[in-house]
Amino acid sequence: MAIVVIKAGMLTTVQDSGRWGFQSRGVPVAGPMDPLSHRLANALVGNDRGAATLEITLLGPELEFESERVVAVTGAEFVLTLDGRPSPSNAAFVVPAGAHLRFGARQQGARAYLAIENGIAVVPVLGSRATHVISGLGGFSGRALRAGDRIPLAAGPRPHRRAVALAADAPLALPAGHAVVRALPGPQADRFVPGALDALQSAPYAIGSSSDRMGFRLTGPALGHAGSADIISDATPLGVLQVPASGQPILLMADRQTTGGYPKIATVIAADLPIAAQLAPGDEISFAMCTPREALAALIAREQPLLRMETA
Repeated sequence: MAIVVIKAGMLTTVQDSGRWGFQSRGVPVAGPMDPLSHRLANALVGNDRGAATLEITLLGPELEFESERVVAVTGAEFVLTLDGRPSPSNAAFVVPAGAHLRFGARQQGARAYLAIENGIAVVPVLGSRATHVISGLGGFSGRALRAGDRIPLAAGPRPHRRAVALAADAPLALPAGHAVVRALPGPQADRFVPGALDALQSAPYAIGSSSDRMGFRLTGPALGHAGSADIISDATPLGVLQVPASGQPILLMADRQTTGGYPKIATVIAADLPIAAQLAPGDEISFAMCTPREALAALIAREQPLLRMETA
């Protein structure tokens, strides 16, 4: 059984939790831009947290289901209809065989996640179904979906259904065109002039039109280097802010390269990466430094309601 793509949307890709363990060989991780909403969708339909979902960016698809399935849509809010009738976000619901699920106008956020009971059954590559579009690796033929594609669905017993309504604190609070995210200094904050971290926090940065799943190109206060803007290439963590010679930072996201040769002034904390992922080109992002203790406390607070759902 499969789902048939009637309309593909702007950038709809298959994503699971990512292709971890191969960065030392130059293979990017990929995976969901907003891992919280990805996990939440899977929890709602009873899937394992690492099951593949569809990540839907800015303009959504129309999909036809060949068999009845329980599904859930989380993350960005779209006008969601099933055969023309309104359907809920952040809740599990049944899609009958032959029905059309349509993502209409985007209302808030940038990326939605569609989980389907038992998951999507594209062939894993290096242990993952995640799509890395730049290299053409994984997912459905290594690319975004197109009209006419048939996405295979996994067979299996119907999983235990979660409650239809989510707890109020479970979904991500979506940003409305601007977000403040917390960050930790470094790993190369010493490669910048005194006051660079203050400059980073002094005003919002605009997310440029050339931003993508690899990174957000930001325009705002320039960050001066203390010497050369080049370093010996080293690992590029998720959420790191690397700064080329222009002084304009680049926020590295899910499809980031495995290494980079620009100094990295700060790293967005794990708890706030899903918020950044829900911003679109033209939105603004502000940075606020925090301590490791604050970052850990924020991650625990973010994880607790999600873990309760995953283990219910």
